[in-house]
Amino acid sequence: MDTLTALTTRVSAPRLEAPGPSDEQLDMLLRAAIRAPDHGLLRPWRFIVLQGRQRERLGDIMVAHLLEEQPDADNRARDIARSKALRAPTIIIAVAEVTEGHKIPVWEQVLAVGASVQNMMLAAYEQGIGAMWRTGAMANSTLAKEKLGFAAKDQVVAYLYLGKPVGSLKSLPNDSPADFIRELP
Repeated sequence: MDTLTALTTRVSAPRLEAPGPSDEQLDMLLRAAIRAPDHGLLRPWRFIVLQGRQRERLGDIMVAHLLEEQPDADNRARDIARSKALRAPTIIIAVAEVTEGHKIPVWEQVLAVGASVQNMMLAAYEQGIGAMWRTGAMANSTLAKEKLGFAAKDQVVAYLYLGKPVGSLKSLPNDSPADFIRELP
């Protein structure tokens, strides 16, 4: 698949199953990630790759976050939170480990990590791997950041779920770029 085809046909895969990416495929995803644009060459991206039982530890973090937000959450709510970490055979957590007070503002550092996630999604699509970019409240949870080994100043940019797509992928609207262009006021 050529780059333009990947860019213009990529879709997310919300339902995923095993197998996840191979070690070689993961290496390629991460190589693509670290080639993202990075103003100032700060290299703010950090990645945690979870497979197998490691996902259960993420599930425990998801339950801890739930209980911080909803201390009275029942067992069903806890099970739902825990199961979110098992939706895919592989999860890459992408975090912007930001440098505060630098001439490159924090928002640009976070965007660099966002670009790295997009690179991984395109590399996954090209390799036939389904990918789903998830965030939610866990992306902003100070508790989750701490349990993942990051500081409160850092920003979780994505929980990138990877695996074999299940079912048919939804097609996106065939919009025209002209629909999104504005004239200078």
